[in-house]
Amino acid sequence: MSSSSARAPKIIFRIQIGAEGRIGRGKIELLGHIRETGSISAAGRAMDMSYRRAWLLVDEMNRLFREPVVASQRGGKQGGGAVVTPFGEALLARYRSMEATMATAVADDLGWIRANLAED
Repeated sequence: MSSSSARAPKIIFRIQIGAEGRIGRGKIELLGHIRETGSISAAGRAMDMSYRRAWLLVDEMNRLFREPVVASQRGGKQGGGAVVTPFGEALLARYRSMEATMATAVADDLGWIRANLAED
């Protein structure tokens, strides 16, 4: 990665819910991996994250909302698994929509900042 691309300005979108709750790109990425793999453990591995950390993030998201974001089944004869619920799918879609709207809204301003960065 060149130093200019490492310094390129970017917007990072995060939704703060109260003092402790947050939904940001990491949790959204985790939800996407759960959708793809059907597993909290596999989703965590895809992000180089422990199962415990992934499970805690899912638990936090599930506690933030009236409806669960992820439904999981404990392991056993048929094995465990996890599924992003219809509410979780809606959350993914709305987050990505808001992120795209924000990026479009600030594109000109970010271009101006980029054009005025000092050289390394």
